[in-house]
Amino acid sequence: MLALTPVVLTLLVLAVQLFYFGDFTPHIPLAIGLAITALVGVKLGFRWKQIEEGIFHVIHVSLPSVSVLICVGMIIGVWIASGTVPTLIYYGLTILSPTIFLAAAMLLCSIVSVSLGTSWGTVGTVGLALMGIGAGFDIPMYWTAGAVVSGAFFGDKVSPLSDTTNLAPAVTGTDVFSHIKNMMPTTIPAMLIAFVIYLVAGFTLIDDGAASFDRINAITTALQANFTISAWLLLPAVLVIVLAVKRMPPIPSLFAGALSGAVTAMIAQGVGVHDLLTYANSGYSIDTGIGAIDSLLNRGGIQSMMWTISLILIALGFGGALEKTGCLETIIRAIMTKVRSFKGVQTAAVFTSVSTNLVAGDPYLSIALPGRMYAPTYRGMGYSTLNLSRAIEEGGTLISPLIPWNAGGAFVISALGLGIVEGNVENLLYIPLAFACWMSPVIGLIYAQTGLFSPRASEEERRLWQAQGEAVATQSELGAAGQASEEPVASPRPSS
Repeated sequence: MLALTPVVLTLLVLAVQLFYFGDFTPHIPLAIGLAITALVGVKLGFRWKQIEEGIFHVIHVSLPSVSVLICVGMIIGVWIASGTVPTLIYYGLTILSPTIFLAAAMLLCSIVSVSLGTSWGTVGTVGLALMGIGAGFDIPMYWTAGAVVSGAFFGDKVSPLSDTTNLAPAVTGTDVFSHIKNMMPTTIPAMLIAFVIYLVAGFTLIDDGAASFDRINAITTALQANFTISAWLLLPAVLVIVLAVKRMPPIPSLFAGALSGAVTAMIAQGVGVHDLLTYANSGYSIDTGIGAIDSLLNRGGIQSMMWTISLILIALGFGGALEKTGCLETIIRAIMTKVRSFKGVQTAAVFTSVSTNLVAGDPYLSIALPGRMYAPTYRGMGYSTLNLSRAIEEGGTLISPLIPWNAGGAFVISALGLGIVEGNVENLLYIPLAFACWMSPVIGLIYAQTGLFSPRASEEERRLWQAQGEAVATQSELGAAGQASEEPVASPRPSS
């Protein structure tokens, strides 16, 4: 019961802040949750130094993601100044049809995200340009954001360059390419269903003939008046994709994109060095006299990411405290004593990952913790841990952008300029409209109940468990959890 206290109280404080006061700033409720967790930890016998180590350990592990945020902030400001983003918007408005735009946006983000291996990089660059195109077509922001998120996080789920795609098999003892292959039975149907929905939405909700061509013409004319528009201005984006395909690390690749954007801005747009430094730090600024253009292009810079970075750091600290004090582990173990079959374990793994995302606000913790905790049970029941890696990838990576105070959700809201903090709460409708993100785990849960695409462990996998000294739940442990009816692995738990 004590383990639940910080979780329940934090969610209550969050609910009061978000729904009673109508204030979408989750920072202080999460900080209060961290303090409550520390008090519970002291009550459980932990010293503050130990709790502090747990907090900073999780923050340290996630610092590469914070670095990506900083690079993306620079890229947004510089790529607008260079004309890269305006060129993407211009060509999108002149080439794409409003009726197919949402489906095309999802596909484009999918391709770029698989190439880059980062959903955040895709959202902050191509996603931003697509938001501008959608605004030109007078499509509600939440529809465009839903399509962008669906496509971008699809890539983060199946790209071998993605950190989360590598983390999920690592903590469950499988290899990344087998993990990706096992993701296809849920990924492909979810993407196809989402694609069809976006197509139907385009043809039913968006009247191509009634689209405001005056509005589109006004935007494209203003872009031409304020920027040099040319296909070669897309070279900074092409460079980032090429570096990613060559498996360069994401941070140097993104920084190279910012530098190439700066050079492009000086050559093509005549931007001075000092202005470029300002845009990279504080964001781009322009006054065209057209509100639609100004609201789209007045953004970016490192400082624009500070609200998101501060939220992520607090959420990560809270998650680290919950992990160090054993609160999350205690809750997961309590859940594990209730499940009685493979479908129960698989369902519990998905919901544990989702719940960790919801409470701790950290997609990495939502993958790593359930992965470590549930893996011995899968092995003891004779099921491949590929089932587990798929469950935590879907509950972790794909649900992350759908929780506003999670690291993924906070970034999406900030990078796409959804204005939730300013009171545009209706833009949170992007959450149910990001169909591919929540459909994939739902399809996975259906497979768990029916036994479809739920492989048992092969002999090779069993031998690998023993060779690597992986923990395997014994028959008595499974029986204590009410799982003795499942076929256990014959080998005992390794001593190491």
